[in-house]
Amino acid sequence: MNTAYWIVAGLLALFYLYAGAMKVIRSRDRLRPMMAWVDRVPLAAVRALGTVEILGAFGLVLPPLTGIAPWSASAAAIGFVLLQTGAVAVHLTGEDRSITLNVGLIATAAVTVWLATGL
Repeated sequence: MNTAYWIVAGLLALFYLYAGAMKVIRSRDRLRPMMAWVDRVPLAAVRALGTVEILGAFGLVLPPLTGIAPWSASAAAIGFVLLQTGAVAVHLTGEDRSITLNVGLIATAAVTVWLATGL
């Protein structure tokens, strides 16, 4: 179960580290082709979401790795489930109704929560 956690959590952390960094660094014009919703959200909120994603990625990896508060890895994964649930709502209320990636991320984060309970 430990190996499975590291594979799933590691991939999830890499995804969120990349996506979060893009939201923090890139301009709205460079984000628009990938994220149509950025025009409906203030840029400060996009940057804040990116920061939360980066911190959550570290939260999946660092606590189990260091042994300090390993329960917080579950909290980070639960946070990603909630984040993507909100993302589904944003997508469904806008023009871009593509939620396949979001549903996949919810499922992956939920599996990570389950695997983190065995750490």
